Amino acid sequence: MQLASYLSRRVWLLLGYAAASAVLFSAPLYLSDFRLNLLAKCLAFAIVALGLDLLWGYTGILSLGHGVFFGLGAYAMAMHLKLVSSGSRLPDFMDWMGLKQLPWFWEPFKSFLFAALMGIAVPALLALVLGFFTFRNRIRGVYFTILTQALVIITVTLFVGQQAYTGGTNGLTGFTTMFGYSLKSDMAKTVLYLATVAALLAAFLLCRLLVKSRFGKVLRAIRDGENRTRFLGYDPSRYQMTAFAVSAGLAGLAGMLFVLHVGIISPTMMAIVPSIELVLLVALGGRGTLIGAIIGAVIMTQGKSELSATYPDFWLFFLGALFIAVTVFMPGGIVGLIRQLRQKILRRRSENEIQVHSVVSEGNGVV
Repeated sequence: MQLASYLSRRVWLLLGYAAASAVLFSAPLYLSDFRLNLLAKCLAFAIVALGLDLLWGYTGILSLGHGVFFGLGAYAMAMHLKLVSSGSRLPDFMDWMGLKQLPWFWEPFKSFLFAALMGIAVPALLALVLGFFTFRNRIRGVYFTILTQALVIITVTLFVGQQAYTGGTNGLTGFTTMFGYSLKSDMAKTVLYLATVAALLAAFLLCRLLVKSRFGKVLRAIRDGENRTRFLGYDPSRYQMTAFAVSAGLAGLAGMLFVLHVGIISPTMMAIVPSIELVLLVALGGRGTLIGAIIGAVIMTQGKSELSATYPDFWLFFLGALFIAVTVFMPGGIVGLIRQLRQKILRRRSENEIQVHSVVSEGNGVV
């Protein structure tokens, strides 16, 4: 009976994943260009949320610096696009700042493959180095969170100050082509959207594989009791560094996709407020669930777009109120609320079945 119930849940789960994938892949057939572009941005943020959920929801490490990893990936792809759009000339902002030749560290970004690799590798390596010095020294909790905020401040200050190399506060923009095709063409937008869906599914499968494996079990053990996990013979710092690096790499991947859809990246997108918004995506959907991270990202990004357009002066207040409401009234997020409702329904159904069985037993006894 239990095996049949388990198989039934697995079948329904697979059907749900297949249906969701079909809906996402067929979106270009029924959505306008604006809605398709907005959905693509939602899915890019969903990739960040998946990585952050792996780190926060399953490992118990709260990072308020994921905007940095997102931005580093975005800048890596933006550098390639800027060089392609500039052709043989220097990028416009470098010319304005008086540079005579392309900086040496910009040269390799003429290659799309190099830019794509750096967009994932640089955030992952930065997270690995930061994790090595923090987790090895058992820096955790609020102290680690403060360190990630310090990372944000340092990175944003660096990118703003080095205007000749990063574009300063204006960031990088003005991208026109990729692989010889216009980024504004309908075909390019559709292909980029489908690539984003494929990247999201790959990121989801990777995270699900990790959390269902022995690695994921150790992560949950670290979250629930780090010292007990250490006494069992595991080194928590290794697992924490790995989770942090994977999470940062996914954020970098999302940043690259975001630039392709939006066409701009600036230091403001790496600041503390965007990093907090990324955490809110996971909190809204339900941390420790993966699927909740995707749901939260889609709802939050769509809602932010509508609120900022309708109430441009007050939407940040709505955002703050939402964060408070989720923290106080929905600690398990949307997925947690659904699970609670499902448990209540199953409990009531079980109670009704017991009552019916009792009535039938009493009737048989009377007869």
